[in-house]
Amino acid sequence: MDSLKQYVKYTYLSATVVANSVTAQNNYIVISRGNAQSVKEGMAVIDINNGVIGITSEATSGFTAVMSLLHKDSKISGKLLKSGETGTISWDGKMPNIVSFTGISKGAKVTKGDTIITSGFSTSFPKGLVIGYVEEAIPEKNTSNYSIKLRTAANFYNLQYVFVINNKQQNEINELLDKVKKQSN
Repeated sequence: MDSLKQYVKYTYLSATVVANSVTAQNNYIVISRGNAQSVKEGMAVIDINNGVIGITSEATSGFTAVMSLLHKDSKISGKLLKSGETGTISWDGKMPNIVSFTGISKGAKVTKGDTIITSGFSTSFPKGLVIGYVEEAIPEKNTSNYSIKLRTAANFYNLQYVFVINNKQQNEINELLDKVKKQSN
C-alpha cells in the first residue's frame, strides 16, 4: 500500500466560498481554508463539477484569496478536447461567464459547443479539467488564428463549495524550471 502513495500526484481539499466578486476587472474569491490546512500560493481551485475557478494567491491561517478566472491577469493553458490544440485562456473584463481562448490556428476544426479543458502544461492544474465550451469561433482578419469565446463551465454567480488542488510535485517541478532558467541566462 505504501508503494501506491508515491504515485499520488494530486490531493483535493474541500472549502466553502465566503466571498466572491464577478463584476470587477480583477475578481477574487475568498475560501474557508488557509495556511493551517496547507493551502499556499499557486494552487488550482475548481468547483464541485470540476470546472476551473482560479488559482490561490494569498492565504492567512484560515482563509485564502483566489485569483478568479474572471481576473484581467489570469492566464491558463487550455486545449481543445477533440483535437488537442493548445492555447491560452484569459478574461477581457466584460461578461462574467465568457472568456477568450487564443492561439488556436485556423487549421483547427472548432465548432460551437466544443469542450476546452486544462492542458496539463501547468504545475497548478491537472490535465483534463473543464474550462468551458465554445460559444463562437471567428477567423481573425490578418492572422492565421481564430478569435474564440468560451462559456465558462463554472457558474461564478453561484459558487458555494470548491476544491483546492495540491500538486505534490509542484515544488520539485518549479525548482527544476528555475534551475534551467538560471542556466540559460
